[in-house]
Amino acid sequence: MSLNDLSWRKSSYSSPSGNCVEVAKLPGGNIGVRNSRETGGAVIEYTRAEIDAFLRGAKDGEFDYLLA
Repeated sequence: MSLNDLSWRKSSYSSPSGNCVEVAKLPGGNIGVRNSRETGGAVIEYTRAEIDAFLRGAKDGEFDYLLA
């Protein structure tokens, strides 16, 4: 299976010009993250536990300073 055959999803908050990241569940259960403008580029692979920790932090506002 090619990475492009996966069901990639991006946020509904993304801009129409493709300025966003996409995520997909990879074979084996890990999560892939890629730049939506370079769909043939690098995919960073994270475990479910790593994504869970990141999402919890994002929901709690721990990374809001990056946009300030």
